[in-house]
Amino acid sequence: MVKTPEQKWKESINNYKKKCQKILKVSNSIRYVGVINEYGRTLTGIIRPGEKPLLKSDQAKSEFFIISTLQTFRKKSSYSLGKLDYLLLKHQKVSVLVFQKNNITFYVSIESNEKNLSNIVTKIKKII
Repeated sequence: MVKTPEQKWKESINNYKKKCQKILKVSNSIRYVGVINEYGRTLTGIIRPGEKPLLKSDQAKSEFFIISTLQTFRKKSSYSLGKLDYLLLKHQKVSVLVFQKNNITFYVSIESNEKNLSNIVTKIKKII
């Protein structure tokens, strides 16, 4: 049986959701895991139960748009610099890890006091 485009879309979103759930289990210091498309639109996202979002809805939309725009511009320099492994943004309250695969961006928010980021990065890369 041939799948319709809608069925393929739902299947891919479900796969992203499962990956987000696996990433959330990597560390208790992970607050949020989301998947955004190349235009900054959220495809799926999970916040750890009991955590309060730090960004309001419109702030999150702007954040994801900025990240997707940055990723788009980075593609042009990847020919000279090589493929981007991951991006780390350190804020006072959280650290953000950004991974890109096939025009899809995984956005991972982590408590700022996490000391073992390299271990978390390694585990996330295996999931993605």
